[in-house]
Formats: sequence, C-alpha cells, structure tokens
Amino acid sequence: MQTVVNNLDWLTAFPDLVGLEPSAKEILLKYARMVEAPIGTVGYREGGPCGAYVMRLAGRSRVFKMSSSGREILLYRVNAGETCVITTTCLLGNSDYPASTVVEEAIKDVIVPSAAFNQLMIDSKVFRTFVMTNYGALISDLIVLLDEVAFHNLDARLAKLLLEAGSDSVKRTHQQIADELGTAREVVSRQVKRFEQKQWVTLGRGQVEILDRAALTKLAQS
Repeated sequence: MQTVVNNLDWLTAFPDLVGLEPSAKEILLKYARMVEAPIGTVGYREGGPCGAYVMRLAGRSRVFKMSSSGREILLYRVNAGETCVITTTCLLGNSDYPASTVVEEAIKDVIVPSAAFNQLMIDSKVFRTFVMTNYGALISDLIVLLDEVAFHNLDARLAKLLLEAGSDSVKRTHQQIADELGTAREVVSRQVKRFEQKQWVTLGRGQVEILDRAALTKLAQS
C-alpha cells in the first residue's frame, strides 16, 4: 500500500536528515511516498529495475542472492532506521537489482523516486552526505560477510549465527539456517548434531536451544 507523505515528521527516524535544506524538504514533500507491506512481500527481484530510494521506518526485510540451483545466501537485513545498500548501488549506477528481497516483519518505508533522488544528490549536501555515509557503512558489512564466507569455517559461522539470534532459543529450521549461511540443509543438520553431541545445544522441532554460550563464543572467534 502506497500513500502520499503529508509532512516530514518521519525525518526524526533519521537524525542526520533533520537539518535538510528547505529546498530538499520541498522535494521530499512533493515526491516522497509512504509504503507499507506485510510479511512475505517481495520488495524487488534480481534483474528487476530500480525505481526508488528506500528509507525504512519500521519492520525488517532480508536481501539475498539465489544460485542457479535454488540455493539462497543471505547478504544482509534492512531494519528500522536503515537504508538498502543494493538499492543505493543501483540508483547510483543506473543498474538493475543484482539480488532479491522479501519482508520478514511488516514494513513501513519512505520511498523517494529515482528522479527526485538524483536531484537531491545534486542539490542537497545534507542528503548526499547521509546517503554516502550509510552506503559506506553497509559496504563494510558486506565485506565482513565476504570475509566470513571465504575464510571462516562453517562451524564458526554457524556458532556466530546462533549467538547473534538474540535469545538462547533460536527459532529457525535447519533450512532457514542453511539459507542464511549459503549452504545445504544437510550440512547444517550434521553440524548442529555435532554441537548437540558436545552438549553445546539441544535440538527441538524448528528450533535450537543454546546450552553453552561460552563454547560457541570461543568457536565463533576462532
């Protein structure tokens, strides 16, 4: 669902934009739109055109790459107060999306059409600085991901994923974990079974219960 933006109260979600120049605020009031979407909505698909800059007010989506065999690898997530690095890349390079995204928690976004985005990048130093600062931070996160995939063992990456879940009860299936790690479900199943044999975790239906965070932390840092 897309609606007109009648005011700029949403700028408080992005403190670096509060000091926008009057002309930049006029552009946002004229062209920005509010978008809401439920869980499961596909935001964009690999190969599709990029038409707008996205600023997340609420909710969460995951950005992923799909192989020709159907295997998915998580690139990153976009949470409230964040922007999407791939969308920024496509707008700056005038290119199509190289990945896909799907909503995990109902989202509320402000979107700025590409023509208005380009005008803001030219006219507004505040907006330009905001975009490039966020872009640089997200690129750094992607480099960390590349480092983990290329140089870290799967068991260490799995341990890190479990630890970062935010709870000792990680409510994810082996397939969901495999998708995030970019590997096969069978590989994940074997590895979490080894963790269980070491009494680091216990397995349940659709979840993994952490028993020994210290052991997982040591492995994740190895």
